[in-house]
Amino acid sequence: MIKKITNKLLKTIKRKPEEYKISFSQCGEDLIIKYIFDVIGITNPSYMDIGAHHPTYLNNTALLHSIGSTGINIEPDPVLFKEFTQKRTKDINLNIGIGDKEVEIDFYVMNDPTLSTFSERETENYKKEGNYFVSRIEKVKVKTVKNILEQYTKNKFPDLLTIDAEGIDEIVLKSIDFNKNFPIIICTETISFSNSGNGTKNIELIEFIKTNGYMLYADTYINSIFVRKEHWIK
Repeated sequence: MIKKITNKLLKTIKRKPEEYKISFSQCGEDLIIKYIFDVIGITNPSYMDIGAHHPTYLNNTALLHSIGSTGINIEPDPVLFKEFTQKRTKDINLNIGIGDKEVEIDFYVMNDPTLSTFSERETENYKKEGNYFVSRIEKVKVKTVKNILEQYTKNKFPDLLTIDAEGIDEIVLKSIDFNKNFPIIICTETISFSNSGNGTKNIELIEFIKTNGYMLYADTYINSIFVRKEHWIK
């Protein structure tokens, strides 16, 4: 499916393939991620996409998938999840949430699906920013990263971890044992949602990741991209 989209785009651009780049991410994060992997010599990086949302739209792993990479897509919204079962058949697709313990909790699906969250507090923040409301509430199973790795990857962390979990990114990251099992690159949202441009950068989260063996490689204002120091600094 991604190749068909790409080929369609090619027909509208009168340039040679090597002269342009196509991004599926919100702010070009996938191009930055691919560049890092190219530089460190990983041609087909594996990935874990938490809060994957859609196979191509605003997706940080669609570009890697289009060049042959595979991984795990985690999307708690059962409606959005159906797209992954149809268009990411080579990936492991899980209709669950990720947290620091295994439970079944409420998942608040917003009228704008990109803002759906497990955090009731976040839904109140959204309402203050515009015409946002909870369209439905789903009971969703939540598992830990540790459990997913044990069950699907034989305890090997994928090369890329990308998180868009709306309000619980910090919970997910702090559940990872960075001393034993970790990704090479992390891409995570590090700013609070704001329609007026007054979002607050989560400096505490950025510093937490940096103190666990990563350097901040790039920041697109919305998302921050980190790479393990030992893979970049020789």
